[in-house]
Amino acid sequence: MSQYENDPVEVLTEEDCWELLRSSSLGRIAVAFRGVPEIYPINFIAVDERLLLRTAPGTKLLELTINDKVAFETDSVGGDTAWSVVVNGTARVLELQSEIQAANELPLHPLIPTLKYVWVEIHPVRISGRRFRLEPEPERY
Repeated sequence: MSQYENDPVEVLTEEDCWELLRSSSLGRIAVAFRGVPEIYPINFIAVDERLLLRTAPGTKLLELTINDKVAFETDSVGGDTAWSVVVNGTARVLELQSEIQAANELPLHPLIPTLKYVWVEIHPVRISGRRFRLEPEPERY
């Protein structure tokens, strides 16, 4: 699991990160506008080495169109392990009808009953991930 037998943290390969991204559907996108960072929960899909999300007009969409540099994170905790994958990249609104039509065929739907017609693509520049072996805290003397 880990590069060192007693190390509870495993640094994931990019391939491992993509596998985990494809297995997840809920994450957080971080955007910054005028130097103020904001984090928004989003549902997403990982396809063709990019992330796609749907949104509606509002603050999140405005912020990522003004500053296309974003960070994205998804994670999971269960059993005796936890993992986290972070993607740094650029975001863009899909504008070509062919791109929108292809995105509409993907199995991604809003988690809540809201109208989200705008598709956003995150093109990764850097991907990193960690898997953690969960263990009881050592006793302190």
